[in-house]
Amino acid sequence: MTMTEPVVAAPFFLRGELVEDQSVTHRSRDLGVVFATPAIDLDRAVHPRTEVPPLLNVPLSEIIDFLVETGERIRDPKNPFVQECIDRMAATHVLPRAVLRAQVYGATTYLDKRLLHTVVEQNFPDPKALDEWVPKQDFKGRKSFVRAFAPRLIHVLPGNSPGVAVKSIAQGALVKAVNLFKMASSDPFTTVAILRTMAGIDPDHPIVRSMSAVYWRGGDDAVEQVLYRPQYFDKIVAWGGGDAIDNVVKYLGPGFQLVSFDPKTSISMVGREAFASGAALEAAAELAATDVMVLNQEACVASRFIFVEANREDADRFCERVHTRIVEKAAASGDSRPLDLDLREQVDMLAMMGDEFRVWGRTDGKGLVIRSDEPVDFHPINKTANVVRVDSLDDVVKYVNVATQTVGCYPFERMPDYRDRLASAGAQRIVRLGEAGPSTIGNPHDAMYPLHRFVHWMAHEDGVQAG
Repeated sequence: MTMTEPVVAAPFFLRGELVEDQSVTHRSRDLGVVFATPAIDLDRAVHPRTEVPPLLNVPLSEIIDFLVETGERIRDPKNPFVQECIDRMAATHVLPRAVLRAQVYGATTYLDKRLLHTVVEQNFPDPKALDEWVPKQDFKGRKSFVRAFAPRLIHVLPGNSPGVAVKSIAQGALVKAVNLFKMASSDPFTTVAILRTMAGIDPDHPIVRSMSAVYWRGGDDAVEQVLYRPQYFDKIVAWGGGDAIDNVVKYLGPGFQLVSFDPKTSISMVGREAFASGAALEAAAELAATDVMVLNQEACVASRFIFVEANREDADRFCERVHTRIVEKAAASGDSRPLDLDLREQVDMLAMMGDEFRVWGRTDGKGLVIRSDEPVDFHPINKTANVVRVDSLDDVVKYVNVATQTVGCYPFERMPDYRDRLASAGAQRIVRLGEAGPSTIGNPHDAMYPLHRFVHWMAHEDGVQAG
């Protein structure tokens, strides 16, 4: 770090208290921007197991009311914590400020009373188990009580979407967890801004006292060998790339589990019906570009590969239209990041390989489409779509695996024909083309019901019922 290089401050939040210090400097992953944090007080980051979680006996209805009020406070344009967060994040994140701002505010739609109740009801057959010991009795007359007990969770947050912080805090509160959030280097701000907003409502609320947010460099053994232990935490809820997940796995063992939202790739399937008319072609191209540009292609649900059931001439017509729309959407967002050097070299090489590949656009960050007969062997990102020509959509299934998250399909009426085969291959979600971003409230995420997996399921057995 040079003497003139600016430093962005990133405070911590530990069990209800703000910690402001700039004794440790780091660099953000993507842009290399310097930010400064306090040193981690590991004792304060851990809630002793000798103390029951602060939220354990707080009614779920009260928790939801508090989350709803938090959403209202986040959306308040006078909220200084959120405005400061967006300003600082704009210096460390690859996405433009306007996109980040929209992400933060858009994420607050999750903090809706009806939505939160729906999420709980979909995750738990009997939501009362979150609030009390639910009595049960089997057919032999043996009685027991079961509770979805408040867990101790470490959340390893991703850097691509600040909105995940809002959702993760809400989910941690809904299951009444003790939560330690490990923030990402590209966004060591959003989580603390939300928790400061909560503290502004009630600094002594059990939700506030259940939350901590810190940053350390992933893989730092001095921190992780201390924290990643079953005597302190039950589970790691990990988002992120392959390296982040691989780093967590080595600490797993009896009593210390992983709930992983691991790296995913999403795709699109466009049938021959898209070429039945000019209007159909225009519609399919718009829907495909919409899925490519979810969070400017930074989200896992954003399409990378578009499989098109067409001959080469029709595939090229489709590519031209998709490229035009990606360029329009990128320009509207203000995102003009050029492709990184490795990706630029890969694309430039393909452009020189003749008819087998064709490229629309340049590697200048304005939008790019590559047409091929097989998927390219690199990861399309930063407004880059690979359109793969196939003779039949049946051929797409061989390219699907457990890392395939969302599959957008056109025409919509062909979705039932493929959902069983896609699920068998490992895919986790099929949607109408153009609807990769929104999702049905309470549905599984990455092939699981997350809240159901977060909790510590505890049974109290009380013998055979008399009489």
